[in-house]
Amino acid sequence: MESGADARNDRRTAEEKAIDDWLPVTSSRNAKWWYSAFHNVTAMVGAGVLSLPYALSQLGWGFGITVLVLSWVITLYTLWQMVEMHEMVPGKRFDRYHELGQHAFGEKLGLYVVVPQQLIVEVGTCIVYMVTGGKSLQKFQQSICPDCKPLRTTYFILIFASVHFVLAHLPNFNSISGVSLAAAIMSLSYSTIAWVASWKRGAHDDVDYSPRSKTPVGQMFGMFSALGDVAFAYAGHNVVLEIQATIPSTPEKPSKGPMWLGCVVAYIIVAICYFPVAIIGFYVFGNTVDDNILITLEHPPWLIASANMFVIIHVIGGYQIFSMPVYDMIETFLVKSVKLKPSGVLRFTVRTLFVVITTFIAITFPFFGGLLGFFGGFALAPTTYYLPCIIWLIVRKPKRWSITWCINWICIVIGVLIMILAPIGGLRIGDWNSGSGVEPPSKGPSQ
Repeated sequence: MESGADARNDRRTAEEKAIDDWLPVTSSRNAKWWYSAFHNVTAMVGAGVLSLPYALSQLGWGFGITVLVLSWVITLYTLWQMVEMHEMVPGKRFDRYHELGQHAFGEKLGLYVVVPQQLIVEVGTCIVYMVTGGKSLQKFQQSICPDCKPLRTTYFILIFASVHFVLAHLPNFNSISGVSLAAAIMSLSYSTIAWVASWKRGAHDDVDYSPRSKTPVGQMFGMFSALGDVAFAYAGHNVVLEIQATIPSTPEKPSKGPMWLGCVVAYIIVAICYFPVAIIGFYVFGNTVDDNILITLEHPPWLIASANMFVIIHVIGGYQIFSMPVYDMIETFLVKSVKLKPSGVLRFTVRTLFVVITTFIAITFPFFGGLLGFFGGFALAPTTYYLPCIIWLIVRKPKRWSITWCINWICIVIGVLIMILAPIGGLRIGDWNSGSGVEPPSKGPSQ
């Protein structure tokens, strides 16, 4: 049980304590700082990293690198804010994003502000990962056996989903730590394949770094779309408080110490994945790079197969990381509001139904990643770029025009612009690739 609890928490009934010990977010608090590191890497570094060279080709060298660096700095800052606010009330831990929102905005308004946005991100990401995993599995099969009889993508999505019918029943975050660690390693692996293979190939003499579109309107909407590609690469904030909830805390050693150490390590790994892929990929291929750089590369089928397998393992872990807070929300509602008894049957039913629903939507709408690109703009940018800043201004009340006050408002303005512009660009360009597998090469790279 959590150390340093205040008097109110100490007066909880035995039934309330038993429920908290059963719920997935609060049932285990023995995680170490490195759990924070690989959980955050798994949550953040998705297959979308492979589209960053394409985003840079829309933004250009100067503005593109500025956006990459600025996004890395802003999201690291807002991540620090959330880690700090986890225990800003003595004796209390905000173990879930909506609990922090309720503290800042009020019990009801906090739920209305945070929960819909968080659910859009988490459920939407799980659906996209179903599609991504199935299509990557399909591309893996095509790479290792080009003469085999082709199967519909639906069957591969079902094969991928079968893994989650097992893993979904692991009880809490700490129980999926091995899966998450493997996923984090895979993130680094396929990112490394992308930039090392690009670097080895080298840039052609006639490489072109001019904007992809030749019209001012096309360039503008291309930039909007690219802003979304970059912004959507930083989605780990939606599970950061739930990850921190698994770390033990005492008044002498609060959880923010090991949690922040893990976050810093994770962000170093994020930089190692993101910046080389984006910069080297654009340097080598210029404005001819595809929205998945591994498609553009000319390399042997075994490398294509390896990259797709790494993506498959990563999205298995990513699905578990993003689904765990959803399980917690549903199970909390059922045992605290509906008053159902916590049991293995209840947990089995909830999680099996969630996997069934996400699988069904993935099969029915295999283009769901495009829809998430539109709707996600309204949820990813707020929960990552500026909602932590708004909460910080409300609860910490920094002096007006102070450095902290100005930094938070700058982040808010940038986040709101991304929230507005990214979906517009996505609708206009109509090219939201969600990492749906790596195509095997046919006649060399697309030049």
